[in-house]
This record gives sequence, C-alpha cells and structure tokens, in this order.
Amino acid sequence: MSRAERLFDLLQILRRHRRPVSGAVLAREAGISLRTLYRDIATLQAMGAQIEGEPGLGYVLKPGFLLPPLMFSPQEIEALALGLQWVGRRTDEEMGQAARNAMAKIAAVLPADLRERMEDDAMVVGDGWDRPQVVDLALLRRALNEGRTLALTYTDEKGARSERIVWPVSLGFFESTRVLVAWCELREGFRHFRADRIEAAEILPARMPRPRRQLMKEWRQTLLSESDSGVRYHVSRSHHTRETPP
Repeated sequence: MSRAERLFDLLQILRRHRRPVSGAVLAREAGISLRTLYRDIATLQAMGAQIEGEPGLGYVLKPGFLLPPLMFSPQEIEALALGLQWVGRRTDEEMGQAARNAMAKIAAVLPADLRERMEDDAMVVGDGWDRPQVVDLALLRRALNEGRTLALTYTDEKGARSERIVWPVSLGFFESTRVLVAWCELREGFRHFRADRIEAAEILPARMPRPRRQLMKEWRQTLLSESDSGVRYHVSRSHHTRETPP
C-alpha cells in the first residue's frame, strides 16, 4: 500500500468515528504501528485536515474536510492527466491554460509516487484538428456561463451568410470540429453552428428567455426524434457528428 493510500484510509477511518477515538484503535484499524499513526496524523494536520486531539486523549476529524489528492487512485490520476492534456491541446487558449494550471496545482500537492504517475508520458494526446476561427471560443463560453443571447454572423456549408440571434445551449468539442448548439430566433428551432464558420459574434445585454438547463433538456429531446429534420447536425451516441440537409 502506498503512503497516499494509507493516509486516505486513515481519513476514512476517522470519518467513521463521530467521537474521539484512541490512537491504539486507529492504529489497529489502519494496520499500522502507533508510531506511524502519530506521524500520519501530523502529516494530515499539516495538509489542512482538522483533526483534533493528541496522544493519550484520542482523535476526531471535524466534519466537512475533503482532501481530493488523496482520494485519487493511480488510475484516476492517469485519467485526470490524460483529460487535462486533451483540454490543453484541443480547446481554446484560455481553457487550455486553465487545464495546465490545474494540472500543476494538483501535481504540487500529490505525494511523490502519485505525482510521478501524473507526470508520466506513457499516455499522450496528439495535436488536434485545427481550423482557423475568427471568434474566440472564450467569448462563446462566456455567453453560456452568463446565460446571455448572442448575435452571430454565420456562413453555412453552401456559402450563404446570415445574421442570427441565438440562445446558446452547449459547446461541443469533437475530433473534426467544434459546434455551438443554440436556439435560433430566425429559424425558431435548435441549430448547430460550426465554430469555424462563425464570422462574428457579440454578447448581447439581454438574458435568454428560458434557463439554459431547460433548453438543454429540450434540445436533447429533439435528438431522440427521427422526424426532427430541422437539426443540422445529428449527434450520435458515439459523439460523432455528421452534417444533414437543413
């Protein structure tokens, strides 16, 4: 058992005891010596765990404390590292930098053995599909987060340009494209706008008439209906996209 796993197990044992428990009982349940227990308690306290007590009196963990790094298994660390690499390479610059910052922060507080797993290059994410985009994806994400409408200038696959007022619902990152899902006031229905075909975008002061979560549910319902011929992109269960006639 790694030291990280041992510390996490000790936290779990403390969580099970609502009242102070002696060091001897804790050591027995954790399968470690009393000396190791005292050292581990001191380590957890130094990392921010609110463990009250001292040798001879017993210990209790105050409720509400979480220690995410110690809750990760080696496989979970690998999954996190791979996912953060993907975000760092396949999204916009702002989100990519946020992923790199998050990876550095997690690595900084991990025990040495888990930090090595996170920094291991056994699994890597290759360069993503790249196509010039006029509009920064950060602007689209801001509209989503703030629940505001967008004014778009969009060119479809036939080269026809149009001005749209849309209510953003979701932003999808696929291997071959990035797609903004939105309710379009012009078409009075949900549409999928390829990010590389958005020529201009402006966040409007008005908030969306309906909550984004409600719109998400409504959009998902349209995906279940085979008769919904107005949807420009069909999103399959395998998360691929294919363009269909408007």
